[in-house]
Amino acid sequence: MGADPLRLYRMMLTSRRLEEAVAELWRAGLISGEMHLGIGEEGIVAGVMAHLEDGDAIATDHRSTPPMVMRGVDLEAIVAECLGSTAGLGRGLGGHMHLMSRKHLAAASGIVGAAGPLACGFALAHQHLRPECVAVAFFGEGAMNQGMLLESLNLAGCWKLPVLFVCKDNGVAITTRSSTVTAGDLPDRVRGFGIPCAEVDGADVEAVFHAAGQAILRARRGGGPSCLHATCVRPDGHFLGDPLVRIVRRPAGELKGRIAPLTRAALSLSGAGIAERAASLAGITGMIARAARMRGRDPVARQRARLRLDPGELATLEQEVEHSVREAVEGAMASLQEVPR
Repeated sequence: MGADPLRLYRMMLTSRRLEEAVAELWRAGLISGEMHLGIGEEGIVAGVMAHLEDGDAIATDHRSTPPMVMRGVDLEAIVAECLGSTAGLGRGLGGHMHLMSRKHLAAASGIVGAAGPLACGFALAHQHLRPECVAVAFFGEGAMNQGMLLESLNLAGCWKLPVLFVCKDNGVAITTRSSTVTAGDLPDRVRGFGIPCAEVDGADVEAVFHAAGQAILRARRGGGPSCLHATCVRPDGHFLGDPLVRIVRRPAGELKGRIAPLTRAALSLSGAGIAERAASLAGITGMIARAARMRGRDPVARQRARLRLDPGELATLEQEVEHSVREAVEGAMASLQEVPR
């Protein structure tokens, strides 16, 4: 099956617009706790999810919104769950890190590395009850140092489970550079279990699509597990609200020349008060860092540039996506006003 560029773009754009809307709700104080977004990972998720069929299962990490959106889970129910509404997927009890849909065989966990054993459970059930169905596990490269994920790779290799392990590698484990805490080469680590591992640029959704297609077809035919190691760049920090933490951990000199003028302005004896300056500096440096990190690596923008569509057709598609997201947010907000029965 060949890639459908327009379908891939719609999948990614819907996820991006929904997460941007959720971020605004979080900033408005309507969503409590941390908020972990999958912005920047859409190319990886869409490239894999485009191959899944009815009966296939997904297990994802705390950045679960993109896989759920692209699996076809109701947008309003996703937003409602983030808001803590009883109209949410888990009646508001799970939050964004624990989105689940029994209908779609889709489940998320906030425990790092838990997608591995969960996907193996799905895959084992497929092997006995639903031949030709597959399971997919999404996780970050930091999870590759968790024992339960390594045990899952071993189990999947031993039992030839129909599972695809998808590592979304952005090079940072929370606020620690992964290279400083991870020994060896991750794809080679996977291959040590006898599991093939393809390496791909996660910002190129069509490249991910082709690599994932081969792995999923292999699993459907009884060939056993595979792994996809996909690199990506996320513009925000580990969670919303920590962009400055990420900035100070960039390589020395990467943002040199951009931060210095802002620092001089912040330390000036004239102008606004200290608190106002600090808030302004945080916002500006956050925008600079996001722009620098995503330059040329935004999977949504890259795919949009590939499309060969009449501008009017493209505008119509994008308006449809924005309308569906707006309706979902409005519906979820309205559910907060309803008295539960």
